[in-house]
Amino acid sequence: MKQEFNRDDVQMLSQRTLYKGFFRMEEYRFKHKLFRGGWSEEVTREVFERGHAVVVLPYDPETDSVVLIEQIRIPVIESAASPWLYELVAGMIEPGETAEEVAHRELHEEAGLRASEMTCVSNYFSSPGGTSERFDFYWAQVDATAAQGIHGLSDEHEDIKVHVIRRQEAYQMVVDGRINNASTVIGLQWLQLNYQSLRTSP
Repeated sequence: MKQEFNRDDVQMLSQRTLYKGFFRMEEYRFKHKLFRGGWSEEVTREVFERGHAVVVLPYDPETDSVVLIEQIRIPVIESAASPWLYELVAGMIEPGETAEEVAHRELHEEAGLRASEMTCVSNYFSSPGGTSERFDFYWAQVDATAAQGIHGLSDEHEDIKVHVIRRQEAYQMVVDGRINNASTVIGLQWLQLNYQSLRTSP
C-alpha cells in the first residue's frame, strides 16, 4: 500500500514571527515522520509569508489571442536581461475576498477587460521550499480587440502595458525563453494543451 503523509504526521514545536512589514517572515520548529519509519530530529525553517494570489489567463477564442501585461519587476534586475516582464494578470487575495472576485477585479485593473466567462483551472504553490504562497489559476474569456493602453493603480505605483499576442506567438516566447516567469509559463503551456477545446466549446 502506498504510504501517504498528512498534517497529522507533523509535530509543530513552535512558530514565531521574525519580521512583519508588507510581507512577513515566520520561523517554524517541527518534527515529521520519515519514509523509513520513526521521526526526524528537530527541524527549523524560515518561511516567507506573502498571502495567496490569483493568476488570470485572458484568452479570446474567436481571434486565438492572449492578452499579456508588461511591467517592471525589480527583484529580477540582477538576473534577467530586462526587469520588464511579460506576464499574466495576477493579484493578491485580500481578507474577505474570494479568488474569483479577485480574478475579475485584477483583470479590469491591470488589463481594462471584463470576462464573459471566468473558469478556475487549478491551484499550485509558487515555491513551496520557502514560501506558503498559493496561486489560484483562472482562464478568462475576453474580447481581445478591446485590450489596449496603460493600466494599473497609481497608489500602488503600477505602470502596466497591455499586449495582444497571437496564441502561437505567445507560446513561442515561452519556448524561446523570452517569457520565463513561472505563472505565465504554466498558463501558456496549459493553453497550448487546451486551446482547441476552448475554441470549439459552445
